[in-house]
Amino acid sequence: MYQRQEIFNIIEFFTSQKLINFYTTLFENLDLSPLPDKVPSKYGPTGFSRHALFRAFIVMKCEKFAQVTEPKDFLENNLIIAKLCGFDILKPLPSYSVFQRFIKNLSNSYLKEIMKNQVNILKELGFIDNKFISVDATPVKANTKFNNPKSFSKNKFSKNNPPSSDKDCKLGVHTANNSINVKASEDNPNNSKKKYEFYWGYKNHVICDAISGLPIAEFTTTADVNEVSNLIEILATTNEWFSLEGSYIIADKGYDSKQNHDFIRNTLKGHAFIPLNKRGTKKKNLTSTGNVICDAGLVMHKDGKQYFDSYIKQKFCCPFRTSKDDSLCPCNHEKYFNGKKYRGCVKYITIGTDYRSSINRDSIFFKKIYSLRTESERYNSRWKNLNTEQAYVRNINSVTNLNTIGHICLLTVAIAAIKSGCVDKYKSLSGFRRTA
Repeated sequence: MYQRQEIFNIIEFFTSQKLINFYTTLFENLDLSPLPDKVPSKYGPTGFSRHALFRAFIVMKCEKFAQVTEPKDFLENNLIIAKLCGFDILKPLPSYSVFQRFIKNLSNSYLKEIMKNQVNILKELGFIDNKFISVDATPVKANTKFNNPKSFSKNKFSKNNPPSSDKDCKLGVHTANNSINVKASEDNPNNSKKKYEFYWGYKNHVICDAISGLPIAEFTTTADVNEVSNLIEILATTNEWFSLEGSYIIADKGYDSKQNHDFIRNTLKGHAFIPLNKRGTKKKNLTSTGNVICDAGLVMHKDGKQYFDSYIKQKFCCPFRTSKDDSLCPCNHEKYFNGKKYRGCVKYITIGTDYRSSINRDSIFFKKIYSLRTESERYNSRWKNLNTEQAYVRNINSVTNLNTIGHICLLTVAIAAIKSGCVDKYKSLSGFRRTA
């Protein structure tokens, strides 16, 4: 019978040395102290090490497995990796159901603490700071047939017809390049089109360092949660442990609101770089001096202002408002023949006086800072490359935990690459893996 060390020497032949070196380095730079390894049970055996199960899910993300059942098959064929995870390879490895229960029942608060530790390590290494912060959200589709483009179910994107396979997911919408449903973008000068796609699922909201392209914090919500209503909570929660005071907060126009701007400016003492989102506003024709041009093509006259707490309403009136000549209006507008003392159209322009309205979004400075938002998109692309864009579990707890583990995986790769002297590979999982 083989001795224990002889067994280890034999199983190493079935796994490449580079793979062994990669996971050895990775696990050495993964701090699992916030997660209790064993949970005492008065009803039976304690069970498998939670640290070992967690490392198995890190393997799952590194190998880009989509389904929770896949790590077991990989570990059984690479027992040396199972040993590195912390399993006793002389005993049977956990069953599929053990992995599923672990990811479903594990409190996400433990994972958040692990992620904070990894972020603080990168902060000490000088690769993460709070100067330029980018916020973005990416969709995570639920495991339901309704998200299959080949599904011909009736009313599959109706709120009154939720999928029975995942009762936690909600209906959401996101922009897509290859969607069938197309809607023209009114503010795109190139006459290109924005495309919208409905889906059942969740959203992962990520705060990134816009210089290093590394995540700082993340939160998972259902797909029906709007970014604009969620920004203050995300920033406030992150600011409790990672100071955002004085930061340049960068986000797309989906996060634009007066409340968000005021929070960034007044509470965080920072600066917002968020384009205006002209929700439901009609574009008015204006002259170079700012006067409104009426439906008949005439320049309207200014006629006083109304002052409010955070904005001013500038009133414009018809140039022939006091005329008694019925032939002066070129388009014979119905309001010109109102039978009143002052005839003609009246229009208003709202002039904001708050912080949101004071930002010069046409300046070179604003455009330069806002261009850093592309780091969020690049990071989201790397994160989705771990097979996180499509959920293969069917409850919000499992989806949330798998999302957080994906971020922890990429943070750990960055730490391992930096400490190993491969600084140029800190954003590349596959690149660092090849050099291990």
